[in-house]
Amino acid sequence: MSETSSLGFGHFLAESDAVIKALLVVLAVMSAISWYLIIMKGISQLIRQRRSARFLNHFWSATSLEAVQNELTVHGVNEPFGHLTAHSLHAQAHHEKFGAAKLEEAGSQQEFLTRTIKKVLDEETTSLENGLTMLATVGATAPFVGLFGTVWGVYHALVAIGMSGSGMLDKVAGPVGEALIMTGIGLAVALPAVMGYNWLTRSNRVLSAKLDAFAFELLTFLSMGHALRAGAGRAKTAGAPSLAAVK
Repeated sequence: MSETSSLGFGHFLAESDAVIKALLVVLAVMSAISWYLIIMKGISQLIRQRRSARFLNHFWSATSLEAVQNELTVHGVNEPFGHLTAHSLHAQAHHEKFGAAKLEEAGSQQEFLTRTIKKVLDEETTSLENGLTMLATVGATAPFVGLFGTVWGVYHALVAIGMSGSGMLDKVAGPVGEALIMTGIGLAVALPAVMGYNWLTRSNRVLSAKLDAFAFELLTFLSMGHALRAGAGRAKTAGAPSLAAVK
């Protein structure tokens, strides 16, 4: 009775060899990494959403893109939508001032703006996906690490039982049941990683879709603003001869 009551995680840990202890350390490290990524990226996601909502509210309430530029200059850029807007405004001003001075600036202003916006979108997507590969790796491999520990424990338990010459059920079930602890630990490490990965992936997908839609609107506004300025310049130039003719 006392031998049966002594079975459990403590007894399994005390009787385990170096391989099992190393696997437990690996699973502990994997669990710590996955929880760190879930917590830190979750907090960053909430802060990013709050700041993005604040910037979008100011953007759509602004009277002009110059007002948006002043807001970015005063408060800086700390979220994806402001980052995209700041780079786009800078690209437009740079192309108007210097034109296609370098190969990366070749083409019309709209083509240069399109390339700049695509580059910023790629940078933001890469930043959002940073760390998700590790979460996916932990979720996919942790059960197999635990299963390997179970197989290793069952193997040594059966070898020990065979050498003792006792095949009674209580002698077999105890060590084999203890070996299954490793599978349970592996699943306990993998489940939070998989759930965190799915949550963060969906959140990033929603943010990327909103950023793509905003990029289209921003490119339209920048193109329209340039066309309106060009149209005003042409109207002024065309109106000068008629005034001279009247005189």
